[in-house]
Amino acid sequence: MFTQGIYTTIHVLISLAGIASGLVVALGMLSSKRLDAPTQVFLWTTALTSLTAFGFPITTVTPALVVAALSLVILAVAIVARSGKKLAGPWRAIYAITALLALYLNVFVLVVQLFRKVPALEAVAPTQSEPPFAVAQLVVLAAFVGLIVAAVLRFHPERQHAGRATV
Repeated sequence: MFTQGIYTTIHVLISLAGIASGLVVALGMLSSKRLDAPTQVFLWTTALTSLTAFGFPITTVTPALVVAALSLVILAVAIVARSGKKLAGPWRAIYAITALLALYLNVFVLVVQLFRKVPALEAVAPTQSEPPFAVAQLVVLAAFVGLIVAAVLRFHPERQHAGRATV
C-alpha cells in the first residue's frame, strides 16, 4: 500500500512528464509535425495525472477535482480527434485546441502548486488571491492563447507527406 507521500510523488512525477512531453508536442505542432511517440506519452501521462487526482482523500468537490474532470473530458475529445477522426478537416484544429487546453490545465495546476510549495512564492501570495499569483496565471493564460492560435494556424501534418510517395 502506498503512503500518501509516495502517492503524491508519483502523481507529481506523472504530471511533470505530462507537461514536458506536452511542451514537445506543442513545439511539434508549431513545426507541423505529428510526433507520434511524444504525443502518446503526453496523452497517457496527462490522463493519468487527472485520474490520479481522484486517488487523494476526497471529502468535498475541490477545484483540483473539477480541473481533473474537465481535463479528462478535453483529453477524450483530443483522442477522438487524433485517433478516431485522424485529424481530418476540422478535427485537426479541434485536436490542437483540446490537446493544448489539456496541457494548459496541467501548467495552471503547476503554477498553483508552485505558489503553495515554494516559500518565496507563497510569501508573495499566501492565499493565492494576491496580484503576483493573478499575474503569473494571466501570463500563463496569455502564452497558451497565443500557442493555441499559432498551433491551429501552423499544425498541418498532412502537408508533411503531401509530396512524398507512400509505400
